[in-house]
Amino acid sequence: MATERVRINREITAKELRVVGAQGENLGVLSFDAAFKAAQELNLDLIEISPNAVPPVAKIMDYGKFEYERSKKESAARSKAKVSETKEVQIKVGTGDHDMALKAKKAAEWLADGHRVRAELFLKGRYKGMDEVFLKTRLEKFLNLIPYPYRIAEPVARAPKGFAGIVERDPKAVPGAAAPKRPEEAIVPEPK
Repeated sequence: MATERVRINREITAKELRVVGAQGENLGVLSFDAAFKAAQELNLDLIEISPNAVPPVAKIMDYGKFEYERSKKESAARSKAKVSETKEVQIKVGTGDHDMALKAKKAAEWLADGHRVRAELFLKGRYKGMDEVFLKTRLEKFLNLIPYPYRIAEPVARAPKGFAGIVERDPKAVPGAAAPKRPEEAIVPEPK
């Protein structure tokens, strides 16, 4: 466990302690000897709960029970802590509209889970020599397909494999609302 060791019984160095009884009652400020004697009479331990308080706070209780409750609180806190990752979506210049829509939907799921999404336009061969404005526009077109409100963490820029940009969930936006789109960026399907 990563928690610091709690001082119990004779390990406590303070001369006076604010003591909490076994039932949670406040016994007031007692000398160490009086508090330790009260704990021994009940066959319990004297545990220093708050060593930085003035005077330090100690509780009379079973040390095993104290450790058990503390480990339960820590495991509950760990289970509630959410780990955020940076997920990656890779598209190419020739990726079709349907495939881009599917990848945008997956990116929206990741954003809803609280992850960041790195969108990368992968370039190989002759695509590396194409117009940079066109390539950036292609990646921005994909970002506009994401159906979840986001904000740009890192704008689209040159990356080792092509172009990349990172987006993350917008904490101010209402979940379920679509990402704001400007009219000139709206994707109009081509007639067949």
